[in-house]
Amino acid sequence: MKLTLKTLAMTAILLGPAPISAQTNSSYDRQFISWPVYSGDDLELTVNDRGTSFRLWSPKAQEAIVNLYDNGHTGKPYSTLPMKFDPATGTWSASLPEKLYGKFYTFRVKNDGNWLPETPGVWAKAVGVNGKRAAIIDFAGTDPEGWENDRGPGMKNFTDAVIYEMHHRDMSMDPSSGIANKGKFLALTEEGTVSPLGEKTGIDHLKELGVTHIHILPSYDYNSVDEANLHENQYNWGYDPQNYNTPEGSYSTNPSDPATRVREMKEMIKALHNAGIGVVMDVVYNHTAENDGSNFELTAPGYYHRHWDDGRYADASGCGNETASDLQQMRDFIINSTRYWAQEYHVDGFRFDLMAIHDIETMNMVAAALKEVNPSIFIYGEGWTAGDSPLQPERRALKENVSKMENIAVFSDDIRDAIKGHYTDASDRGFATGKPGLEETVKIGIVAATDHPQVDFSKGNNSRFPYAKSPGMIVNYVSCHDDLTLTDKLRRAIFYQRPLKSQKGTVGRCTFEKGKSRCPLSHPRFEEFRMLSFINNIRITTPYDFGASRPLNEEERAAAIRMFMRKSKPTFDFEDIAKALAGRKRSYAYEEDAGEAPYRFNYRMSTSVSGCPTTAALADIFGEDWVSGICSLYTRAEGKTKERIVDDVWHVLFSFDDDDKLRQWAAERLQMSE
Repeated sequence: MKLTLKTLAMTAILLGPAPISAQTNSSYDRQFISWPVYSGDDLELTVNDRGTSFRLWSPKAQEAIVNLYDNGHTGKPYSTLPMKFDPATGTWSASLPEKLYGKFYTFRVKNDGNWLPETPGVWAKAVGVNGKRAAIIDFAGTDPEGWENDRGPGMKNFTDAVIYEMHHRDMSMDPSSGIANKGKFLALTEEGTVSPLGEKTGIDHLKELGVTHIHILPSYDYNSVDEANLHENQYNWGYDPQNYNTPEGSYSTNPSDPATRVREMKEMIKALHNAGIGVVMDVVYNHTAENDGSNFELTAPGYYHRHWDDGRYADASGCGNETASDLQQMRDFIINSTRYWAQEYHVDGFRFDLMAIHDIETMNMVAAALKEVNPSIFIYGEGWTAGDSPLQPERRALKENVSKMENIAVFSDDIRDAIKGHYTDASDRGFATGKPGLEETVKIGIVAATDHPQVDFSKGNNSRFPYAKSPGMIVNYVSCHDDLTLTDKLRRAIFYQRPLKSQKGTVGRCTFEKGKSRCPLSHPRFEEFRMLSFINNIRITTPYDFGASRPLNEEERAAAIRMFMRKSKPTFDFEDIAKALAGRKRSYAYEEDAGEAPYRFNYRMSTSVSGCPTTAALADIFGEDWVSGICSLYTRAEGKTKERIVDDVWHVLFSFDDDDKLRQWAAERLQMSE
């Protein structure tokens, strides 16, 4: 989701299937019930043969105007139109007889005697650079050739979907991708791209994986990246919504041209459809990037967000606010916005961020509306919140309430945490790494949280009752953008966890037999092996570092297979690892009570007087200057940054079994950082 820590949602009380009537959840929000609502298809902008018309929903505004601009980013308005109020609909309107294609506009409302800052409105479908002004474009001119016949892959059952999560920049930014339009929508339109080793990249790589759909992290216009200064190498996942109904400009080849981002996103989707791959859009209707400065607050102050009784913003998102899906105008906005993306951009599915902030009734209406557009479309989301909410738990779209939702699925944190260990503790082991007591929780995931005679839900860690009616209500996963990937979690839990002294002959809770581990280990795909090296982490000023996910080269992959996966047999070979490390004369601190496990050791670096994580081996391999650079960065770092530096230095050391190759690799990476 975002860079804030999630908390598990509280268990909800299951109610019957009857719809829950709209209601407010705090004394402050009760004032909004009586506001008139309007969900006509002419909200904010319409261009037709009669000209250009504007309609803004702002029931309590005292005045409203439209500013017209020639430019999408700078300059003063060339005209200002007063707007007329209709109390029956709560809307303000203005119109001109001309088709204003190529122009830009903003709204401004007067509230409680004060003129609020300009806003592009909440329904801007095209915007100028950085999304501060809405644009007037001819959408028919943005359709790629053959768009009218474009269709995504048909899906009979949601359980047939194989979904691959990706970020636009991550997929293509590294120099080894062989992709010309790095970090752009168009990156996934390029066929025949390969790495220097001849491996397929981009869309060809997705095809060879055999996935049915890709889930792309937020693609709408978000707040944190300055589209006018992309050379500054900014990066964000995109969970900071600004304009919900137009594509993000930094992913286009020309953010200043409003039509370019629209056309190029459509071209990307069409290319994926041609490859037999559907597109799932990550949507974040649960909160806005800003509070008072959001477009919601600048058009209808107070209405779109939830509040506590004293008027403070509620914050179930952990990002400063939460939206009020249970109020009709916000509910209509979510329904109509998702329907717009499905119709205009041919999106095949939606992944709802922190879906439990939304109410069940809204989510059911969203699903019904989307099924009318495309019977194969599907919806899934995070069935939890990141904090408490005024919305009653029984009304939230929680995973525990998924049986009250139709054609909607939730992520299974049951199987996620059971397999690899709890997400809040990097060193916590899971079923795959030998931690006992998780068997029933794994089985809960296997049966998709449905009632089963061989599963004892009372022994589940995250869930204590069968909350799903069918497997189609559950998405099983072990890795996503949040928290550690499966590979990194295994690395932290096994390779960097101090062995338990109380268990002789063991590493953690994994028993040895002739140097082989009996821990049941999953086989992560090669896609999980993203090298998060120390050098990579400090190389933050290079133009491709942020958002670059480099595939392993041939040497790294071979080492990863040998050291981590043991492809020929599903076991770890601790003896081989220990011998290899000992053969390189590294300075490891052996456990004094290793007992019958002579190769048991911990992975803590011996430290110098200054507290810098150095060993003689580091100097031998990398040279004194390189080690000095590590020390300099380490001594300036604090808290978890220090831990990350230690962990990643170790990761580099464990990834190669030949010092010459390691030195060569380190020198190349260091040179790229300069």
